[in-house]
Amino acid sequence: MALFRKFFFKKPPDGVLLITDNIYVFDHCFSLNAPEEDQFEAHTRGIAAHLLEDFHDHSFMVANFGTRAEESRLYHILSEYGMTVLDYPGHYEGCPLLTIEMVHCILKSSESWLSLGQHNLLIMHCEQGCWPILAFMLAALLLYLGQYSDEQKTLDMLYKQSSSEFLEMFSPLNPMPSQIRYLRYISMRNVMPEWPPADRALTLDCLTLRMLPDFQSQGGFCPIFRIYGPDPLMPHDQTPKVLFSTPKTSNLVRFNSQADERVNINLQCHVQGDVVIECSNLYDDLDREEMVFRIMFNTAFIRSNILMLSRDEIDMLWNAKDQFPKDFRAEASV
Repeated sequence: MALFRKFFFKKPPDGVLLITDNIYVFDHCFSLNAPEEDQFEAHTRGIAAHLLEDFHDHSFMVANFGTRAEESRLYHILSEYGMTVLDYPGHYEGCPLLTIEMVHCILKSSESWLSLGQHNLLIMHCEQGCWPILAFMLAALLLYLGQYSDEQKTLDMLYKQSSSEFLEMFSPLNPMPSQIRYLRYISMRNVMPEWPPADRALTLDCLTLRMLPDFQSQGGFCPIFRIYGPDPLMPHDQTPKVLFSTPKTSNLVRFNSQADERVNINLQCHVQGDVVIECSNLYDDLDREEMVFRIMFNTAFIRSNILMLSRDEIDMLWNAKDQFPKDFRAEASV
């Protein structure tokens, strides 16, 4: 079944693409030729007019993923047309993902809206730079509603609707590994008594890297780490914080050769909920850094004492895969 299929009796209104019978997406979200800032309002009003003309007896809910803290321009424009607009974040600590709690909220509200009847339509939109989170949430919704069942294929299918150039423009790291991890969390709702499960408070004891990458053309690299997430010791404040950061002047900061095969980093970092681990390569001047990889995960879904990830399960720079040995492993012990 084609992803963006057309109704057999008429095509979708101008400016939107059809995902399923009652889910649409603004087509400029997939394109490098998005309307300029000064054209956005007129462009959006034109789409709204087409929607109301084609679906005069329907109701609309719009999910918008953006970067602004205040109400979006889309909210102010479409509200005038009687459309309900819900603004959501476009990332979590730089990752084109959202907390599992936020994902659950979006999925439940979307499902509830669509279940009210065939005259309720859901339209999804993202602001410039937020295309990766839109792709993720479309995949999440298709899986959640049972339209598709394979996480990898569903996400691939959505990313192929736009060019790789477009994706790389807004996401320096390939976000798909962490996004697929979260899509699998969503798929687990069918086999778990409670979903999402309650957050678990864990202590990341250490991180072990096996079969090291090469990031200085010297057969190795100098890793430093940062860990972001809500502070488990402040349960009423879910704002993500820097929970751990390698001191650049520490004796632990050193060049690690690929001949070492393994490096252990002591963390002793308390985490709970949605966590981001970043690994960067620190250059000799102790100033320049280059991102090596990033991992986002949720502690509620770790059911053993270790999170073990292969080269294909970490977010890395688009052109950096050959710098990692095929047998690379990142193992977080809890």
